[in-house]
Amino acid sequence: MDSGHVTTPFGRRSMTFAVLARQRQISKSAPDTKRNKWKLFRAVCEAREALNVSDRSLSVLDALLSFYPSEELYAANDLIVFPSNAQLSIRARGMTAATLRRHLAALVDAGLILRKDSANGKRFARRSRAGEINEAFGFNLAPLLSRAKEIEDIAAKITADREFFQATRERITLCRRDITKLIQLAIDGCVEGEWSQLHDRFRTFLASLPRRPSLDELQFLLSRLVDLRTTIIKLLDGHDKMQNMCARESQNERHIQDSQTQSSNESEAEQEAPPTRTCGSPANAEAAKKEHLSVNEALVDPLQFLKPAVALDTVLRACGEIHPYGPGGSIRSWRDLLTATAVLRSMLQISPSAFHQACLVMGPENAGAAIACIFERGGQINSAGAYLRDLTRRAKQRQFTIKPMVSALLRSKALTS
Repeated sequence: MDSGHVTTPFGRRSMTFAVLARQRQISKSAPDTKRNKWKLFRAVCEAREALNVSDRSLSVLDALLSFYPSEELYAANDLIVFPSNAQLSIRARGMTAATLRRHLAALVDAGLILRKDSANGKRFARRSRAGEINEAFGFNLAPLLSRAKEIEDIAAKITADREFFQATRERITLCRRDITKLIQLAIDGCVEGEWSQLHDRFRTFLASLPRRPSLDELQFLLSRLVDLRTTIIKLLDGHDKMQNMCARESQNERHIQDSQTQSSNESEAEQEAPPTRTCGSPANAEAAKKEHLSVNEALVDPLQFLKPAVALDTVLRACGEIHPYGPGGSIRSWRDLLTATAVLRSMLQISPSAFHQACLVMGPENAGAAIACIFERGGQINSAGAYLRDLTRRAKQRQFTIKPMVSALLRSKALTS
């Protein structure tokens, strides 16, 4: 669109400053901008709440995009589609004319399309004798393309927040399981302590969570559960050390008694007397110790592997290429890093299942750092998805952490600088 050209609406529809600003925005967009229309549409669907667009309006946008002949939306081309209401209604799943008009107006208000009305308000195209379109009147898809980067950033942030939300819920589930089984172990093993009060605290923490919690509320609950779980483990470890000391003292006492001369009657009496076992006896202590060790082996702390293994600023120094993909072109927190990796995953063709498994094994922050390192290495890795799955498999076997990977990138940068 020429910088001096402005299209005003037909009929009773009035011109607004918002429409004028969008037309100016289109005129200033880069002419080499292009996007796959269906990938861009999926990004709009992901960001629909932030864009204030309903699902019915998205159905109309889907129908409008189907009338554009090419798969690629290219800023240098004419992005105007001109279907009649009857054709548009058929592709919008039989939507009535009144509903269709309402949702078309909603798309215009959301800044995703613009009207280019003819003199009589009809939608049509003028063609040359060769059949090429010289001028068209209808709906302009250029606003959708000019806002592509903004829409993709919003969609990436929503995707990253959703995945981080899911990972936090899974970490809470693991912590809940650990607390429940460790308290049950303490009760069954007759470990001294205020276990009923600890269990009541545990239930109070869970009851404080609303039915539809936010991410911040989940993270707060997770921190409280981790602290409670750490307290329980310390109590069990203290009990375990005490039992070991009692067992050693008992063995030393029996050794001293056996070294003394005893009469045959006393020996026979001691042999006939059955051993009395109580909750604190060495035999029960040894059994409780074995059970405690077996449960601790089964409940190896999953959260110690889910915490960030490297500081965020270290990751950002090693992976400078990821900065432009963060919200607003910068990364200031782990959440910003995960937002950036949500964009990079589609570029690197990493499937959601591969990233989800990496989050479960390594933690979302470490998984995001791994993707940043993979992106930084660029052409050295043939298949980013397969490489991430291999890192996940090695991390599950405790054969991989992100720290050496980041350190190697820092060393290579130091050598080239």
